[in-house]
Amino acid sequence: MEDMNKEQPEIQVDLEAKENVETPVEANEAPTLAEEVKEEEVTDEVEAAPETAQVPTESMDDYAKEIDASMKRVATGDIVDCVIISVNEDEIIVNLDYVADGLIGREDLHLKPGQPIAEAYQVGDELKAEVLSTNDGEGNVRLSLKKADQIIVWDRLEAHFTDKTSFMTTITEVVKGGVLADIKGVRAFMPASMISVAYVEDLSAFVGQELEVHVVDFDRADRKVIISHKIIDQKEREIAKENFFENLKKDQVFSGTVKKLMNFGAFIDLGGVDGLLHINEMSWKRIKHPSEVMKEGDVVEVYVNEVDTKSRKISLGLKNIDNNPWDNIFDHYGIGKVYEAEVVRLMNFGAFVKLNDGIEGLVHISEISEDRINQPQDVLAVGDKVKVKVLNIDSDKQKIALSIKEAKNEQAAVDLKAYSDDQEATTSLESVFAKFKDKFK
Repeated sequence: MEDMNKEQPEIQVDLEAKENVETPVEANEAPTLAEEVKEEEVTDEVEAAPETAQVPTESMDDYAKEIDASMKRVATGDIVDCVIISVNEDEIIVNLDYVADGLIGREDLHLKPGQPIAEAYQVGDELKAEVLSTNDGEGNVRLSLKKADQIIVWDRLEAHFTDKTSFMTTITEVVKGGVLADIKGVRAFMPASMISVAYVEDLSAFVGQELEVHVVDFDRADRKVIISHKIIDQKEREIAKENFFENLKKDQVFSGTVKKLMNFGAFIDLGGVDGLLHINEMSWKRIKHPSEVMKEGDVVEVYVNEVDTKSRKISLGLKNIDNNPWDNIFDHYGIGKVYEAEVVRLMNFGAFVKLNDGIEGLVHISEISEDRINQPQDVLAVGDKVKVKVLNIDSDKQKIALSIKEAKNEQAAVDLKAYSDDQEATTSLESVFAKFKDKFK
């Protein structure tokens, strides 16, 4: 019964609605009830509408927040990371993850005079730039690569100075007392004494060279940066020297440069390592000074005569083995024969004389004179021309023993023989004339 009572109003509404169609006179009451039902339905829809509308509203807000959070917030003076997305003749356009793109004009890029932008910068290059303006009037962010590099490079130079680390830089010009390097717009000075371990005469030879350097003095406030290559040069030379001695062999031939002449010889640069060429090793002939056969800067062919690996000393020779006069000494000199010579050195034990082809021989003090002398200087002087007799030749030890005394005796014997022959001839002639004279008596 309860169920039926509950359904009865609905049936009644349907009947009334039907009656409303058929009976126009009762139309004023039927619409009123229908409107109430419709109003309830509309009210339910209105009340439900805010609940269904809240979902898309919240989603849009979250999406907007996510977009806003993903975009950078930039301010004038900030250093930002960016990527080149376009390059033209006047500027480059970069993406910096901001609501607007960034522009970097030619004047704010690192370019050589007349260099096209596209030659130095390409799409996809990653850069760091300083924000000059967040809006250039057209909605773009104005950036400068040069100003950003100034800040970055000073930070890096200070770090190199503090940490005592090295870096590469290119020498750009020669100035009084040294050279300059342009490090991303920062001028760094390198004194001439800090370029190399060795003395550098021509600083211009370093212009354009890329060198590894250390910062030895730094003052950001005074914008002062002093750099040095000397420490690196020293290390490089030590490594090269170690490698050089590990592979060095006796009789090895080098093309070296005459570095310095001394009274006792010459120092030859073999390529970062010096060797000594003693004056006695410069020629088979005796010379008074190295300048007689070479000068500083000459390139000479030398061979390794001796190596001291502990003291790192190299003794060199310059003699041409093919022209060694000792190889055919017996073709030019014979034992017992007399030759012309010149006195070149006087010692307490004798005199060294030079033969015609430059070979030197020793005349012992006992072979200088028949008379007893205390020292060679008593009867000889450097430069004297004398005749010597060959007593002995040792080609292996390259020694030749000579005698002035024997040469004089030899000459005396020759003279005596010549005189005897002359006397005999004279005597014979006198006999002939005597016999001829007797016939006419």
